[in-house]
Amino acid sequence: MTRAICLNADIGELVGANGRALDRAMLDVVTRCSIACGGHAGDQESMAATVKAADARNVLMGAHPSYPDREGFGRKDMKLSRVELSATLLNQVRALAAIARERGVAISHLKPHGALYNTAAGDEDVARTIVDVTIQSRIPLLIGPPNSRLQAAADYAGLPYLSEGFADRSYEASGNLTPRTMDGAVIESDADRIRQAVQIASTGTVTTRTGETIDLPVRTICVHGDTPGALASARSIRDALQHAGIMVAPVEP
Repeated sequence: MTRAICLNADIGELVGANGRALDRAMLDVVTRCSIACGGHAGDQESMAATVKAADARNVLMGAHPSYPDREGFGRKDMKLSRVELSATLLNQVRALAAIARERGVAISHLKPHGALYNTAAGDEDVARTIVDVTIQSRIPLLIGPPNSRLQAAADYAGLPYLSEGFADRSYEASGNLTPRTMDGAVIESDADRIRQAVQIASTGTVTTRTGETIDLPVRTICVHGDTPGALASARSIRDALQHAGIMVAPVEP
């Protein structure tokens, strides 16, 4: 049986005509995309353009909400109550959903961004809030880190969950992503990104920043759309996965 992996990108985060062009090119490579919807990046124009481009390419699209932190690109951890967090996430998701509805397309998943993603991995209240927002928004799938509080909360609620790994981020022995404040958090080499993606997809393991091999059972791999060289990496990763006999497809849980 042929193995399959979903290749996804976070997009709608870059500004201007050059940003839109890069997004369109990335959508020619990936099978799912997560669209910034105002919390850390994105506005009505970028969301509409990205939804149109994804729909034209039959790429499944999802909401990519974050803490309300445009100045810090959603990478600042914020201590919000569950009511406050729910309100800001719902506002972001509804903005994207309205645009998708106008075009007659569905939001296929939700994937939290940045600090929200990392906090949800270990914070039960944040994880439960994200799950509640996903269900309340009638979004059928949640994407997030494997073996996390977020996955446990989704499983408890009966919400389908797609566990995710990263081609362009390093991992710690704990299984968490290396914090961006540490050296080596972002994998700069295209060859290293390709090597990590193929390892994750073919073996369900990853080699950590400090050299250990740990389990990383994921069904989708992300290449960040705002990472330098992201487009070239995504193309090379897709080619390498297919050369290794791994089908690149949207994939369901």
